[in-house]
Amino acid sequence: MIRRALAVLPLLAILTLAADANAQHDASGGSTLATAPAEARQFDFLIGQWSLDVRPKVSGLAARIHGAPKFTGTWKAWRAFDGWGIEDELRILDSSGGLRSVAHALRVFDVAAGRWSLTTLDVMRARFTPSSARFEGREMVVTATAKDQDGKDHLVRVRFHEITATGFRYEQARSYDQGKTWEDPTLRITARRTAAAATR
Repeated sequence: MIRRALAVLPLLAILTLAADANAQHDASGGSTLATAPAEARQFDFLIGQWSLDVRPKVSGLAARIHGAPKFTGTWKAWRAFDGWGIEDELRILDSSGGLRSVAHALRVFDVAAGRWSLTTLDVMRARFTPSSARFEGREMVVTATAKDQDGKDHLVRVRFHEITATGFRYEQARSYDQGKTWEDPTLRITARRTAAAATR
């Protein structure tokens, strides 16, 4: 996918990319970093293959009558970008095994900004969403700007927490007041490791 994208870049854009690479300096303003910094391993907890228990927030009469829908899924991730980040794919399935969502993410550590830069493709809706992330204490926190079903702008916050070698928890919440207050999580995922390495 990356190879195809580079193939269509004009020569000027490729030269610009080369020039921009020189902007990745170490903290002292010295030479360009030749290898990825230690921070580029902060998402390593995601590398491997995972089985998922997916719990979306539901409300209303239908939810009270029928209960919360049950979803499962898989998540797989592998190291990418010469050690500067990872690439991963999330799939969510309904109770009958039907595919409900596919998300493909590219995550790279931005030394100059001191944070992660992410781009996630919602495959079934052909929609890209940029976001950023920081490791805060024992949690990885991702933030992005999005639109809800009514076209209303809001912030999205994702927390990866309770991270261990065998599992982690994921919570997604939204805010309509620029992060002053957050609604209860709209999505919760419990992940359990099924393999240490992922096949693409």
